[in-house]
Amino acid sequence: MSNSADEAIEAFTRWSQAFNDRDVDAMIAEMHFPHLRLAGTTFQTWPTSEDFRAPQGKMTKALEAEGWHTTVTKSVMAAQVGLEKVHLVIRQSRQRVDGTEYNGFDTLWIFTNIDGHWGVQFRSSFLANATQSFGASTPTF
Repeated sequence: MSNSADEAIEAFTRWSQAFNDRDVDAMIAEMHFPHLRLAGTTFQTWPTSEDFRAPQGKMTKALEAEGWHTTVTKSVMAAQVGLEKVHLVIRQSRQRVDGTEYNGFDTLWIFTNIDGHWGVQFRSSFLANATQSFGASTPTF
């Protein structure tokens, strides 16, 4: 695995821990903006870090309402690797407090290296639940 892939995976691991901790600042530290996500067939965009930050309290409540306790990463594979971009193929498991999975899904994350910093800039997942399209605006492109 290349150094680029290692750095992207390390950034993903930090983001994932921050998500589980519901630490928005730490999530944002592992992202680039504008940030895009393809949920189902709908693009979502967060032009700035503040656009991402704004709905996170409601997102936490929605996760808790669906029974979420943690998201476990089952696998991460660098599918394509370049000096400025890495595609990670990821399998994740949303789990209840007792460790049972209630939602497993595949996702593609694209990390970019901007000014020497690796951050996720695009995500596309097969997540299907109430939180899949939470808190994003429609892009203007």
